This record gives sequence, structure tokens and C-alpha cells, in this order.
Amino acid sequence: MTEAKKPMKKPRGKARVVEGKCIACGARCESSCPVNSIEMSAGGEPAVLAEKCIGCEKCIKVCPAAALEMFYSPEDLELLKAWEKEHAGAAEELSDEEKQLREMLARYRGVWVFVEQYDGEAAKVSWELLGTGAELAKSLGVELSAVVIGDHVGHLCGEAFAYGADQAILLDAPVYAHYRTQPYTEAICHLIEKHRPEVILMGATGQGRDLAGAVATIVKTGLTADCTGLGIDDKRNLMQTRPAFGGNIMATIMCDKFRPQMSTVRPHVMQMPERKEGRTGRVVREDFAPREEDVLVKVIEVLNDKDGKDQVDVAAAEIIVSGGRGLMNKENFYLLQELADELGGVVGASRSAVDAGWMPHSRQVGQTGKTVRPKIYIACGISGAIQHMVGMQDSDVIIAINRDPEAPIFQIATYGIVGDLFQVIPALIGRVRSMKAQRGGAEPERVAV
Repeated sequence: MTEAKKPMKKPRGKARVVEGKCIACGARCESSCPVNSIEMSAGGEPAVLAEKCIGCEKCIKVCPAAALEMFYSPEDLELLKAWEKEHAGAAEELSDEEKQLREMLARYRGVWVFVEQYDGEAAKVSWELLGTGAELAKSLGVELSAVVIGDHVGHLCGEAFAYGADQAILLDAPVYAHYRTQPYTEAICHLIEKHRPEVILMGATGQGRDLAGAVATIVKTGLTADCTGLGIDDKRNLMQTRPAFGGNIMATIMCDKFRPQMSTVRPHVMQMPERKEGRTGRVVREDFAPREEDVLVKVIEVLNDKDGKDQVDVAAAEIIVSGGRGLMNKENFYLLQELADELGGVVGASRSAVDAGWMPHSRQVGQTGKTVRPKIYIACGISGAIQHMVGMQDSDVIIAINRDPEAPIFQIATYGIVGDLFQVIPALIGRVRSMKAQRGGAEPERVAV
């Protein structure tokens, strides 16, 4: 009697870094490695310890820049050829549970962006998400849909097409005139059951956070909040990157066994897509609408806070001068206001300055404040905690002023000034005024530092 031949095991290679491709995304590869075979340099680039690597490919799957690849020795390549020859034409054996999972996942297709609106005016974060959604839809080979819910909001469908949507799903009824959790949740859940999208994106605003959490709970799927990066892996899973452990690391989260995959993204995190006038798409009108008498919450009055005491919108500013603990006290923020006035900008603050009562929370920049993307960001006396840098690192130009040459803020600064801000800022103000005087009062395009 001959002994049965044991099946050949597929050889595993070793991961290695592709030179020049790493974008220092936040050590996703290091956190994904189950055997600690990746070490990060001071510059945020990985080094693979070949003697530890087990060839699981997890680091390769999470890398958004394809900066890692599998390397096979000549011996491994020969074994790989033999393995492929042995398994040629063999059907993949799946358990019943895996078959059911794959069948369920296959029923969900499409990328949705919920268009948040107030009195018929869309929140800008919705258009930002359409830009990101278009990239995801292209990777998946599916349509990008804008979900528009409200009363007399049909015009937003045309807006959605201009920003990249292929189709708009419209629910237009008086019951949706003002946002309320119950009717909006029922509407989204109805649409999910009918159309089965695989990805749903919402803004991480008061409305978006409330709605996304309620929907995810009812449809029994995962939800990742406050994402800073989104991508698609080779199994159609949404890679959702967000700060974790108090902002000290960047974690990539995937919902690989449930659909739809849901994420919220804060305003100004994603790039605003180009608006293309005349672009058209397909409008899908749905007639689902709960009865008003069945909605428990009634809107008695809408109070508008636009006439509040602090009307400065830090998130929308093109020039921001921010201060931190280095300002020493509340009174010294007049220096930042003076510089901001000369530049045509606004004053922001770090969390430490807000916690000290020097500036209102509406001016806070960072993970627990506003995410900003100005043309110029001037950080004055801000050391650069990761929570702050997450909220402003996508600024076009970052100018950092700090007495500590080792301050983390200098790692992401376009220009760094090591010095006493109480000397540097007055010098900057004088320089800006001099430039404006030379140009006949015209606003300077950029401050020369």
C-alpha cells in the first residue's frame, strides 16, 4: 500500500520596501505586522527585519502607496512554480460559512455619499466626500450615488452631478423638511435594504454622526468615525484610516464581514473636487416617507446661531494664525490678531490654549476641534502634539514659530523659525506692512520669511 503524498505548501516570500514610494502615512505597516518585523525610522519610513518576516502580506495590503512588495529567493521561486503546477486547475475549497459570506458580500454594490443639507443648502463636506467617493467607486468599478433627502431639495441632485455623482437617489417630502433622527434613519435603512450599497460615506458633523450611528446600529454593520484616509484593498474592503489611542497612532480599520461599510469624515479632511458645470446623471426618485404623526419628535422652532458672538469660521479661512501655550496668557493673543488682520486671516488656537480659557472652542484646531486646510497656517508657540497636527497638516504652507528646535511641529512645517515669538511676530507684522506699503496697499500674495 503506497503512502498518500502530502500536499505541497505554498512558499512564502519576505516583505521588502520599494525605494522612493513611502509617503510616511503613519506606520500602518508597522501596526499591521503580527510578528513585529517592521521598524520605523525617525523619518517615518519602514525597515523590514527579514529574519522575523513570515510573509503574511498584511503590511502590503494596508500600504496606500504600494511601498512594500513580496520578495522571493531563487529557491522560493522554484518552489512557487512547482506549487502552482501542482494546484493548476484545482478549485478553491470553501467552507459553507465562507460561501455564505461571499454570497452576501456579492449582493452589495455601489458607493453612496449622503448629502447633508440645511434649508436646501448642502454642507460642503458632502461635496468633498463626492470627490473621495468617486475615487473609491473607480477602484471598485461601480457607480457613485448621492443620497439627497429633504423637502424641495431636487436642485441638489444637479449640484451632486457637478461634483462627480453618477446618479442621485432623491427622497423629497415635507416630513424631511428638518433633520430628525427617526425619519432620516428610516429613510436610509429603507434605501439600504432596497439598493444594497457596499460603501456609505457621511460627514462627521453633528447631523452626520447622529445619523450614521443610528443607521449602523439598525442594519447591524460597522462604522468608523472621523476617518482621515480611505482606500480599497484587493478584496473590495474599505480601508478606513483614523487616529487611535488618543491620536498617537494611525489605525486602519476594515469591516470585512458586514455590509454596507460605513465611514464618517470630518470637513476639510478630503480635497474638494473640481466642479464641472453641465455634467448630468440619473435621478432615482423614491416615494418612501414616514407619516408625520408617527414621528415622535416635532420641530417647534429653528434657532439660527449665525448671529452669535463669535462669527469667525476657522475651518473656512484661507489664512490662519494659531497660538498655543507659548503665548503665555490670553492678553498676548492680540499679537496674533494683529498679524491675522494684516494678512487678511483669522486667529485659531491649540487645545491647550482653549482649555486655558484664552480662546473659545470654536477657534480650536485639531482632532477635537476643527480640521482646517488653509493656504497659509502659522503656528505660534505650538509644540505640535499629534492631535493638533492631524487637524492642520494638509495646509498648503505651514509656518512654525517655536523656541524649541526639537518641537514636533517642525517635522511638518514648510518653513520653521526657531526663536521667541514675541520678537518674531512683531517683525513679521512690520515686514508685511512694509510690503503692503511698497505695493500701494495691495494684499501680499505670500509673506517672505
